[in-house]
Amino acid sequence: MSEARIDKWMWAVRIFKTRTIAAEACKKGRVNLNGAQAKAARTVKPGDVVQVRKPPITYSFKVLQAIEKRVGAKLVAEVMENVTTPDQYELLEMSRVSGFVNRAKGTGRPTKKDRRSLEEFTTPEFMDNFDFDFDFDEDTDE
Repeated sequence: MSEARIDKWMWAVRIFKTRTIAAEACKKGRVNLNGAQAKAARTVKPGDVVQVRKPPITYSFKVLQAIEKRVGAKLVAEVMENVTTPDQYELLEMSRVSGFVNRAKGTGRPTKKDRRSLEEFTTPEFMDNFDFDFDFDEDTDE
């Protein structure tokens, strides 16, 4: 077999967990074949370069064999070659290191640091040792 559907090929070489997810990625425009946007039914052949955008990076793979049957993880190296540039992997590492630093303030669940700073702000120091027992005279209205 010298040609295969791109969604089947991406599933067969384990780029995507299911063929449905691979087809959806094509539909959303996240898959390019030789620089042009690819639909799920587009065919790949040996020598083609497939680019898959999985934010925050774009992976690039060179097709060595066009297959439609899923292969074991150890055999993937015979079917495709990963030609992703090192700068893309640097972007991935930077996003892992940064974590949720770029989260906009006030959106989503507060981090532990946010919670601690909020508790520090709302619990004044003078309230720590304050006795809240009040003795009111029952005879007076005060």
